[in-house]
Amino acid sequence: MEGLLLQPPQGPLFLRPRRSKLAPRILTRPHYIPSKSIKTFINATLSKPTAEIPPLPTSSSSSHENPLLSSTLSSPPYRANKVSSNSLQYPSGYLGAVPERTVKDGDNESIVNAMEYLTNILSSKVYDVAIESPLQLASKLSERLGVRIWLKREDLQPVFSFKLRGAYNMMAKVPKEQLQRGVICSSAGNHAQGVALAAKRLGCDAVIAMPVTTPEIKWQSVERLGATVVLVGDSYDEAQTYAKKRAKEEGRTFIPPFDHPDVIMGQGTVGMEIVRQMQGPLHAIFVPVGGGGLIAGIAAYVKRVNPEVKIIGVEPSDANAMALSLHHGQRVMLDQVGGFADGVAVKEVGEETFRLCKELIDGVVLVSRDAICASIKRVKGTLILIPQSLIPLPPSSPIDTDMFEEKRSILEPAGALALAGAEAYCKYYGIKDANIVAITSGANMNFDKLRVVTELANVGRQQEALLATVLPEVPGSFKHFCELVGPMNISEFKYRSNLGKDAVVLYSVGLHTAFELEEMKKRMELSQLRTYNLTASDLVKDHLRYLIGGKSNFPDEVLCRFVFPERPGTLMKFLDSFSPRWNISLFHYRGQGETGANVLVGIQVPQSEMDEFRSRASSLGYDYVVVTDDNDFHLLMH
Repeated sequence: MEGLLLQPPQGPLFLRPRRSKLAPRILTRPHYIPSKSIKTFINATLSKPTAEIPPLPTSSSSSHENPLLSSTLSSPPYRANKVSSNSLQYPSGYLGAVPERTVKDGDNESIVNAMEYLTNILSSKVYDVAIESPLQLASKLSERLGVRIWLKREDLQPVFSFKLRGAYNMMAKVPKEQLQRGVICSSAGNHAQGVALAAKRLGCDAVIAMPVTTPEIKWQSVERLGATVVLVGDSYDEAQTYAKKRAKEEGRTFIPPFDHPDVIMGQGTVGMEIVRQMQGPLHAIFVPVGGGGLIAGIAAYVKRVNPEVKIIGVEPSDANAMALSLHHGQRVMLDQVGGFADGVAVKEVGEETFRLCKELIDGVVLVSRDAICASIKRVKGTLILIPQSLIPLPPSSPIDTDMFEEKRSILEPAGALALAGAEAYCKYYGIKDANIVAITSGANMNFDKLRVVTELANVGRQQEALLATVLPEVPGSFKHFCELVGPMNISEFKYRSNLGKDAVVLYSVGLHTAFELEEMKKRMELSQLRTYNLTASDLVKDHLRYLIGGKSNFPDEVLCRFVFPERPGTLMKFLDSFSPRWNISLFHYRGQGETGANVLVGIQVPQSEMDEFRSRASSLGYDYVVVTDDNDFHLLMH
């Protein structure tokens, strides 16, 4: 393992420090048959309380003017329960986490709150800075599904995201004398750009606290809008702590990303536009969910003026904080959150957003990373990006050509989330001849993440399958294998001799129908060649497909998947925790254009020392999971 003892800051694991000239880095880390009535898979329960969450801070502007603030955001601190995202999983497209309604007809407080949201959305000033985004027909996808899929193009906003609506709506309500003291927020992406642009328009000073792991393209975009960027802490939580502390010290107004009525009202203008733009009956609106601000705002308007329209949230299966909160009837916190769709990678939803969602939305659909990637690719072939000079477009304009004609035209994973959910839902329930709207919420894509999207898109569209076949090491076996593959197109192939033992061939095949794939597997099995479909295994897709080439058995080997922060010194900190105490037997790092990189590690730890290992791993502070017993690992590597 000497080759891993690199000197920082060399190599892709040691990215250069990213900091503003005005702001030094601070705060170093302290087999399934679908049914319409399905029982979801609950694998865990709420854990013991783990953290006390402070009450939501409010702007001094609205606390006296908006009764929603005092009536809904003044609850005392509570203790959040931690849960695993795996504790609530159900088939893609199934509408789960349907909330139990607690508000009764005639509830005066509920009626007052609903009218407050409705009137404030109608009078919002967001159009000082935002556009009325077009509602466009995705004609190819609509034809294939037998429904009319309409895309609400929030990725065409000046900052390529809906986030500026809420930020500006809140900031525009701050009294002038308070606004002159400046604003501050914490964000790793789209909210930061929304606040920066709003501040530029309103003529006030803005400070944006971002984790040091923030991709360069994002913090530079914020600086170009005139805001001061402070790179601080290893995580969003640390950046938020800094921002709230500085807001108090300097008298600045803290602008939260989602959990504030004024922010929610700003996002609600998206729903107002859809109701105005959509001609004919509308079955459902699919909304990406992170903290819940966008779906809460849309539901607050649409359910008031057109209550028969379903409002359906969409979350990644590994970032399902809203679905779990609705399932348990209270807000919960994820112990770990998947970061691929980083725009919705939120461990805990907002207090006010959860209250509104519990009262108003119709449930949540969960989708996989592969499905998100497929939607990004699908949109590329369906729509064209409209130059900013041509916006706004006619309310509903069908377009069908290439999308690469303008800059920033590819949806980010969170931006394609709602489309992935809408397609899965229509397939699962057999929806036909209906109008469906999906919010394409953003297009701030990291270039490095495009590689991952490209690799997984065909898997998500079920146009490619990843398989492994066990071959006897005898002359002619390889040729016989290729003959059995038949007319299937092989897009990837990895094989290495295993010194007289059975070898494993890992390969990808293009497929047109599930029937063709099953027929090929049957041919293999009739020839006594065991074949496994590994398409659903993230461990294989992220790591093992790159490591196949020889098998080893190391005694006491513990296999773990860690998430490394993308910052200088990360690897050395990891090695200081485990080496030379234990031998590192496997290491595979793969950057994915996220704030955290996936790392597969093998460490030889005797059973008697496992408690010490767990203690050191927990103290390290990196999210991790033990995968020693993973069947796919044993097939390919042991």
